[in-house]
Amino acid sequence: MEPLELLECCAPLAREPIDPGRAAGVARVFKALGDPVRLRILSIVASHAGGEACVCDLTAAFEVSQPTISHHLKVLKDVGLLTSERRASWVYYRVVPERLAELSGLLTVPAAPAER
Repeated sequence: MEPLELLECCAPLAREPIDPGRAAGVARVFKALGDPVRLRILSIVASHAGGEACVCDLTAAFEVSQPTISHHLKVLKDVGLLTSERRASWVYYRVVPERLAELSGLLTVPAAPAER
């Protein structure tokens, strides 16, 4: 999937409506994050020492099968939230910080002016 490029092309939601095509792409990312296992996987990878986690580190944290973890990792990779690198027989995952920044930028709402 192509990067959202929200920071370059789109203003935050509070400033102008998001176009239908962009909304569909962003919704896919949020749908991926809407699953508690995937949200926890993203959190585990992001907070892991060195900013990356081996698939072996992830499977121990869940009471689901390894194929299920692999499916969730694929979903997170497909929407651009994770990248992976194979090293020997293990695969290591990293969060894509630019992707999280894009989502954060989209959801940024200007502070309301102080009331008098």
